[in-house]
Amino acid sequence: MRDRFLVAASLAAALFIVVSARAADDPPGDTKLAHDQAKAMSETVKHDVKVVAEAARDGAKHVSVTAKEVAHEVAVTTKEGAQEVAATARRGAERARAAANGDKTPNVPLKAAEKPPVTAAPAAP
Repeated sequence: MRDRFLVAASLAAALFIVVSARAADDPPGDTKLAHDQAKAMSETVKHDVKVVAEAARDGAKHVSVTAKEVAHEVAVTTKEGAQEVAATARRGAERARAAANGDKTPNVPLKAAEKPPVTAAPAAP
């Protein structure tokens, strides 16, 4: 009895698979329904494309603004660095002139960044 039930269930499952495959291959009976479904799908895809394009445009604007800010910061930093290099070159030239004239101690003060580091006195053992 049990074997008959398994055979019947297997045949029913096979028949269901065959009918499902045939139904998928057949065109729908109502062409208006198929047309409406295709139109709805097309509108959904168009909407999704518009949303993605808008998000990409917003992202590009954000990247552009960030790149502009970074470029401005780089320009400011470069300008400051160039000013420091020019000041160092001027001080070097003044020291070279002072050394050529025989001055042992030039009157050019050192900047805080150029002062020799303060070393702690050696600890007594």
